Amino acid sequence: MRAVRLGRKARNPEWGKSPGPPEEIQFLHGPQTRRFELWRAFRIFCEFVRGFRTFHFVGPCVTVFGSARFPETHPHYAVARELGHRLARAGFTVMTGGGPGLMEAANRGAREAGGRSVGCNIELPQEQRPNSYLDRWITFRHFYVRKVMLVKYSYAFVAMPGGFGTLDEIFETAVLIQTGKIRDFPLILMGQEFWQPLMEFLESRLVREGTVEPGDVKRLTVTDSVDEAVTAILDAATRRFGLSYHPPIKRRWLLGE
Repeated sequence: MRAVRLGRKARNPEWGKSPGPPEEIQFLHGPQTRRFELWRAFRIFCEFVRGFRTFHFVGPCVTVFGSARFPETHPHYAVARELGHRLARAGFTVMTGGGPGLMEAANRGAREAGGRSVGCNIELPQEQRPNSYLDRWITFRHFYVRKVMLVKYSYAFVAMPGGFGTLDEIFETAVLIQTGKIRDFPLILMGQEFWQPLMEFLESRLVREGTVEPGDVKRLTVTDSVDEAVTAILDAATRRFGLSYHPPIKRRWLLGE
């Protein structure tokens, strides 16, 4: 885990153009020596602990997912920026994957509104740099640790248009809600034109074949309206969940808090 200095211009990496670190490939290649696997387990544990300590006091969050590949000039960037601004004005900390594109836009909107902006960056074969609108962030080695952090602190989840990573985050969150591992938090997809084919597939294939229930699909709200999204999040947080956030311990400098 390592932090990258703020203020450096983020660049879009060429995902998948080179292999990951040899130790990652080795770890996922099947059984290894006991010493190697114990050391990896310890490093994963340390990554979790650092995440817990970094985000313990950030307050109630809304996590915004979205592609790193949309530039500032794209209309989706403007929507994500407005969304971040409105969420911050509503009192939420905006959490993203910490990278460029739509993640940057949401963090930027939150920062411009005077709100809190945090990120869970990920170390990739071609490195994804944290964007310059983050108050706190961590660069994680492992996707699964990062995904825990993106879910653990949030009262709602908003997915801007994105690719495999965004789809992974949407369905990971949907499964956690469906199976009762987390509460029935809002899961909102921003951009009707972009997401409608996916919703049609879910209805026409998964529901029809009985692999999911109709109510499972209805957990996903699709909208173009930032107003609608923020209103739904506020309503759920205050009425359904009684928005409260009381960390059980005081800050301790020894733990880097």
